[in-house]
Amino acid sequence: MLSHAEENYLKAIYHLSQADKSDVSTNAIAEVLQTKPASVSDMIKKLSDKGFVNYQKYKGVNVSVKGRKEALQIIRKHRLWEVFLVDKLQFNWDEVHDIAEQLEHIKSPILTQKLDKFLGYPRIDPHGDPIPDERGEIVVGKKVPLSEIQVGKTVLVTGVEDSDSEFLSHLDKIQIALGTKILIQEKNSFDGSMQIELSNQKTIFISKQVADNLLVTE
Repeated sequence: MLSHAEENYLKAIYHLSQADKSDVSTNAIAEVLQTKPASVSDMIKKLSDKGFVNYQKYKGVNVSVKGRKEALQIIRKHRLWEVFLVDKLQFNWDEVHDIAEQLEHIKSPILTQKLDKFLGYPRIDPHGDPIPDERGEIVVGKKVPLSEIQVGKTVLVTGVEDSDSEFLSHLDKIQIALGTKILIQEKNSFDGSMQIELSNQKTIFISKQVADNLLVTE
């Protein structure tokens, strides 16, 4: 059994190693977790003794096979809880991270399985990040601009090219968010605008600029 603090460290090391594709320094971990490098060194020794990380002096630390498996299960729980909070309790996407940080430490595998089933086995969280499956595998579909999708296709919104606040506000107004399913009904060959149907069966028209900036996965 890992403590909450150990789980937080393990998850941070995994995320940092994925971003840089290399071993992680104690200073980088300290910065992310807002703690002192000496505290990080103590925790790395504990995780190493339990077989969750591999550490080489002066080279940094990375998760072991055992550690990667554990980190992905923590991430899985975190992202499933974020989906639950947004979809079922109507939290805004920017309100759920800290709450999910608390819920991710619940140890019950059965609860996680039932939560996944209850939510309909979602593939991404409200921020567009992929959710690991029960085996810890992550399926990341290729993201392409909505404007490149053919008429008749149904896709899932998984990101935005432009995170400008005005653009995001516009998406809120037309009820498009990460995780929204979109059916392409018609494309205008003159200006590239599109007629689309949303998850709630509402039909709207969007400009080519909007379509270019919406990233989707088939």
